[in-house]
Amino acid sequence: MKIRTQDAIVQSVLRKMDERSLIGQKKYGATMMQEIEGQEKDLNRFLVDVQEELMDALLYIEAAKRCLADEVEECMINRINVVGQNGNDGLHYHDIELNEEETL
Repeated sequence: MKIRTQDAIVQSVLRKMDERSLIGQKKYGATMMQEIEGQEKDLNRFLVDVQEELMDALLYIEAAKRCLADEVEECMINRINVVGQNGNDGLHYHDIELNEEETL
């Protein structure tokens, strides 16, 4: 199959999907199509797999949000420190409150 898109983002995702497929074939010893044809997996098992992957994705999103919050806080602290080093009293930052975001 020849990929015709010129979109670099799509090309990157397709390369990643291809690599992931090869890793999965090595790990499980079969392609997804072979699992269907060999009746190693049925519809319910595929749906369970999707459900598990979506739950993992939610965990990754929550972890990424926490990393981002930490990075924003660090940037704000660095900005305040730079202001202080430049002779500015930094008073315009006195009302900044850093709160932990409520999680589900």
